[in-house]
Amino acid sequence: MLSFALGIGTQNTQGDWLEIYYPAPLLNPPESLVSAAKEVVDAPQGNAAISFLPEDCARLANALQKAGHPEQAELAESFASSQRPLVAMFLETDQPPQTAPEVYLKLHLLSHRLMKPHGLDLTGMFGLLRNIAWTNEGPIDIEELPARRLKARLAGRALSVDCVDKFPKMTDYVVPQGIRIGDTARVRLGAYLGEGTTVMHEGFVNFNAGTEGPGMVEGRIAAGVMVGKGSDLGGGCSTMGTLSGGGNMVIKVGEGCLIGANAGIGIPLGDRCTVEAGLYITAGAKVTLLDDQGQEVSTVAARELAGQDDLLLRRHSQSGRIECLTNKSAIALNEALHAHN
Repeated sequence: MLSFALGIGTQNTQGDWLEIYYPAPLLNPPESLVSAAKEVVDAPQGNAAISFLPEDCARLANALQKAGHPEQAELAESFASSQRPLVAMFLETDQPPQTAPEVYLKLHLLSHRLMKPHGLDLTGMFGLLRNIAWTNEGPIDIEELPARRLKARLAGRALSVDCVDKFPKMTDYVVPQGIRIGDTARVRLGAYLGEGTTVMHEGFVNFNAGTEGPGMVEGRIAAGVMVGKGSDLGGGCSTMGTLSGGGNMVIKVGEGCLIGANAGIGIPLGDRCTVEAGLYITAGAKVTLLDDQGQEVSTVAARELAGQDDLLLRRHSQSGRIECLTNKSAIALNEALHAHN
């Protein structure tokens, strides 16, 4: 069994899942726990999302307690007072998800730091998630929003829509230890934020992407991009993920790197690399290689530099050509800036 979780969620008036909150998802759970839960909710073999009722919670809690798992038993017992739909999610194999509860469990595993980006199959997930109005009264199916807004107004309430999206913000579901986020709306559920990560107000982290930590994020981390420990992303900079033009090339940032303000990368960087402020490096960009004396050696496409360490990428102030030389004086990060405790 890859993962197991008990969740509480929201459905639309047709009974379709809009979102699911898993307070304590488990990776590689004990077989005794899985067997006990399956027997109570009558789950089949394979990946399955099984709805259950609050009146089932006492029996489920008792079975989990007898199987030697008091924490999950306590969680099941707390669900007995739920006014919202309940689900038990069994994930036996990592295959393309088939249901919204399965997608949400995988997103939770990422944000709980139980799995890292690219560690789970998320193929086809967009088609399983509905477009949702995330409001001060919870998630609402966008097609049902007009009726809900009218109902709220008639009751003397103002229904405020924070955003319309398939993904919620991460901090409504999990806040990993040892992080800071200036604007929580800019980190989606499914982001992986390593301890010591600071996401400033203009920073953004997409799902299935993130940081090893520590690091400072003032730019955008696109889906599929992982940033190594000790690396900083300057204000307004960008990383090109698979959803934004990166194609099949996995874009990553190594350790101890600096991407300057308003710069960007469309190739993976190795360790201790620096990209000058304002310079966007795409895979096909022509780069002039310089030797230790600053003399031209050759010109290559940027993709040929992918993953190499100790590079300083800059633009010549007069000719405008992109240059690359070895960056032996890697940027030393400010330890006080990255301290969280």
